[in-house]
Amino acid sequence: MRKADLVVVGGGIVGLASARAFLAARPGAHVVLLEKETELAAHQTGRNSGVIHSGLYYKPGSAKARTCRRGKALVERYCAERGVSIETCGKVVVAVDEHELEALARIEQRGIANGVQLARISRERLRDLEPHMAGVAALHVAETGIVDYVGMCAALAEDLRAAGSEIVTGARVFHIDAREDGITVASTAREVHAERLLNCAGLHSDRIAELAGMRVESRIIPFRGEYFELTPAAAHLCRNLVYPVPDPSFPFLGVHFTRMVKGGVECGPNAVLAFAREGYALSTIDWSDLSEALSYPGFWKLAQKHWRAGAAEMWRSFSKRAFVRALQRLCPAIQPEHLHAAPAGVRAQALTPDGALVDDFRFVRAAHMLHVLNAPSPAATASLAIGEEIAQELLQGRD
Repeated sequence: MRKADLVVVGGGIVGLASARAFLAARPGAHVVLLEKETELAAHQTGRNSGVIHSGLYYKPGSAKARTCRRGKALVERYCAERGVSIETCGKVVVAVDEHELEALARIEQRGIANGVQLARISRERLRDLEPHMAGVAALHVAETGIVDYVGMCAALAEDLRAAGSEIVTGARVFHIDAREDGITVASTAREVHAERLLNCAGLHSDRIAELAGMRVESRIIPFRGEYFELTPAAAHLCRNLVYPVPDPSFPFLGVHFTRMVKGGVECGPNAVLAFAREGYALSTIDWSDLSEALSYPGFWKLAQKHWRAGAAEMWRSFSKRAFVRALQRLCPAIQPEHLHAAPAGVRAQALTPDGALVDDFRFVRAAHMLHVLNAPSPAATASLAIGEEIAQELLQGRD
């Protein structure tokens, strides 16, 4: 059995960044990272849109706002140093009619409070930036960018290995024994005894916490985000990143246009209940996962509160034309033949028993352990800053 100073469960960007930060804070330490898939960044990290967020939407003073702003600067510096593909391309948030101007102003105020560099622009300036987009006004956030997060994870993995730590893939954790002298983690690849445990298991983070003896009231409810990609002939319709003003009554940002760092333009996502925690296709059903979600009281309270918006999201999942109509609010020239299906993602969203989506990052500490129980967007942008904070939490009160 291999002994370690820290065992990390989960090989996404937050797990990798936190392991790297732990090694920086405690040089010479030994870290073992366990990832159940055969490759790193296989889920949320590898299936997100690749945006480096500016911190525009988040409540001032929240962990999201704080770590996003610092994390953005750290990611930009790290990727430039390591040769990871990155570009500061800019983004517009568009009010398509007069009714959205008040909500646009609220986003502007929040962005300013968070220190985001932005500008309120006119219809004419919007057309200069995005000639095919419709709107009466917009916010231009020139500092927003795009990046190859999978490439960044590869660089982080190289850092860990160079420091003498281990990354073990194909290692699904099935038992955790937490005692006074440390923690023993049994996986399908290896058993590890460590002083500390960090749970960055994303879609399965609540289950890993329960394996470790934690009582977890919130539950991960998986929401699938489905995407289309513009055909090469239609790619000129979007130059960079174009977002709508989000519906304040619905907890997701709405379908938008995202230019990708490796080329192409993605359109989406919607947000629908996935029938499996790793349900990237409508046809993927895990009856255990689905039963757990549908039997959780918080899910039905959320559904009751947002049933109209939820029904519209579901309809867009079944109807390409409905998806196109949503995109046409921003870009009237978009037609069904301009889109082809792209890989979907699943958001690991923590939900409380009263039906509230956990809005901020949620890190829960216990003896010898720290559990990341909610880390949706902008966690990738914030990952290096999150890692620094997690490392300090893990080392607090110990040598």
